[in-house]
Amino acid sequence: MPTAAATRGKRTANDPTDAFFDDLVTRGNEPLLAGATGSLRFDLTDGARADHWHVRVKKGAVSVSKKDGKADAIVVVEKAFFDRLVQGRENAMAATLRGVIVVKGDLGLMILFQRIFPGPPASRSRAKKVAAEEGER
Repeated sequence: MPTAAATRGKRTANDPTDAFFDDLVTRGNEPLLAGATGSLRFDLTDGARADHWHVRVKKGAVSVSKKDGKADAIVVVEKAFFDRLVQGRENAMAATLRGVIVVKGDLGLMILFQRIFPGPPASRSRAKKVAAEEGER
């Protein structure tokens, strides 16, 4: 299966957004989205330019494309902010409440989807430590 970046015709090795969507393509099925069905379009703005990522979810099965088509939820956010979001340096829910992320359409779908964004680095290492300790019991 081609990577999300490859479907655009170019690949940027260190781009956090490309890496995030490539990972979604690779997973194919996301257990955290098992209860979700619908489509989201991420409009990532950079000045007057916008890149579009279209994500379709059907009971956890995820597909990604670069379409600028209709979606149940349209998420508008600056590309630089989205890069920080997918690196765990920002929180999607807090950003939505502050108006940094604008969701048009199905807000509930975006709330479900935000579960797959990584948490802060400290929380990820803490979660691994807790999981390791529970495995020793």
